[in-house]
Amino acid sequence: MILGEIKRYLRDGNSLRVSRSIRDTAYKVLKTREKLEEEDKEATIEKIAEAMQVQQKEVVYALDAISDPVSLFDPVYNKAGDTLMLMDQIYDEKNNDEVWTEHAALSEAMGHLGERERKILFLRYYEGKTQTEISEEVGISQAQVSRLEKNAISAIRSDIAYDS
Repeated sequence: MILGEIKRYLRDGNSLRVSRSIRDTAYKVLKTREKLEEEDKEATIEKIAEAMQVQQKEVVYALDAISDPVSLFDPVYNKAGDTLMLMDQIYDEKNNDEVWTEHAALSEAMGHLGERERKILFLRYYEGKTQTEISEEVGISQAQVSRLEKNAISAIRSDIAYDS
């Protein structure tokens, strides 16, 4: 079995193992696409799936399974020594360096607050409660909640500004 796996790896040259049934489906997809193109028809995923009598997601899955993997560090563009890699083209609004840095700075600044101030900010901004609701829950007046919230935010701003 081990010898068979080594031979398969050397033969296929692919680090990802794709099952035989998926490869067979991919082969049928390619043949169906070729046949549709010979008939001067546009070979869309929908038409291929219809011709094969399978779901569209099976066609997409099979084609994805046989496509070669791409490195994030593959150059996409290169001009005058400026290389643009695939990784440079991928951007995630929610998970980028700036968001992670801000989150780390905010977490550290929140750690410098007292337990009551952290609780007030949590109730106010994570649970969306009003100052009146927080005052009832914490057992202090609404004016005190307002003052503590304002002071906590000022402390966080100065802590983050000091770290920057």
